[in-house]
Amino acid sequence: MNAISSASAVQTVHVPLGERAYDILIGPGLIARAGAEIASRLKGRKAAVVTDENVAPQYLDVLVASLDAAGIASAEVILPAGEKTKSFEHLITVCDKVLEARVERNDCVIALGGGVIGDLSGFAAGIVRRGVRFVQVPTSLLAQVDSSVGGKTGINSRHGKNLVGVFHQPDLVLADTDVLNTLSEREFRAGYAEVAKYGLIDKPVFFSWLETNWKAVFAGGSARIEAIATSCQAKADVVVADERETGQRALLNLGHTFGHALEAATAYDSRRLVHGEGVSIGMVLAYEFSARMNLASPDDARRVERHLNEVGLPTRMSDIPGELPPAETLMEAIAQDKKVKSGKLTFILTRGIGQSFVADDVPASEVLSFLREKHG
Repeated sequence: MNAISSASAVQTVHVPLGERAYDILIGPGLIARAGAEIASRLKGRKAAVVTDENVAPQYLDVLVASLDAAGIASAEVILPAGEKTKSFEHLITVCDKVLEARVERNDCVIALGGGVIGDLSGFAAGIVRRGVRFVQVPTSLLAQVDSSVGGKTGINSRHGKNLVGVFHQPDLVLADTDVLNTLSEREFRAGYAEVAKYGLIDKPVFFSWLETNWKAVFAGGSARIEAIATSCQAKADVVVADERETGQRALLNLGHTFGHALEAATAYDSRRLVHGEGVSIGMVLAYEFSARMNLASPDDARRVERHLNEVGLPTRMSDIPGELPPAETLMEAIAQDKKVKSGKLTFILTRGIGQSFVADDVPASEVLSFLREKHG
């Protein structure tokens, strides 16, 4: 699928899902253009903008001004920042505010923020009035290359991460690359883990390109836009082939089963571990576990670890500050993970760089033994 086009430094990735098709625009200055882009695609003239306390002071005024200029009336919902906002409590708040703003089915909810805001807002958009229009304006690298694309929305529960939600595709994604310049190094690195993931799933040439060009991606400019566009295209291809995650879309979870367990083990405390860092450690664990199962060479695991270390990401459980619970507790989190079917463990494993596959019925005893060894 050759769907990447370029104009005025903005690249477009088209996601062809029939009547749910949409564009992902990637490039500088897109928040200031948001109103015009939305007005040209959607019939509604009202919007509820959902954001958080960190993002609002930086970008909310610019977004609202662009909506005003395009004749779109907007209401604002400003939530606390952080993973704990993905809760039933805040979902109710957003739904109430959207209804208060009299947003109708042709109007839209706009998510201005990172993955937490996107996941929560998308869930609200999917259930208010049985579904209203939805626009993603992701402000973190992780959200731009992963959570803003594909229509998976949701919140966390006390049983685990992302266990309550719906599939609700956005109508437009505006990935403004200028906003990435304000991210902390740690946040940018965490997002980069998801970029590297696409190479490790099935794009070995892209992973090699990242090994050579990662400094240019971090510096910004055309290499950054290219890396984001390639990542979005990779995700779009998988989503189009398997929108509801009945098969190959599960490949996008490379590193996530281990990573989610580690996030749960740290009680989602961002001072200790953020999502992309969990994914980084999880991908190395997935490659090491694949080598343990004689599926891949240990050299591949070392190569993955070397690159992620080079960019400054954690790659081992011992890199997480503070004490971790025992391996048995991590196993409980894995058993609750949404990739489990009929009580059988499902992992994304690999036969080499860019050769990931869905492995059903992985022996729990092997995973527990491996975690005990790595926990050490």
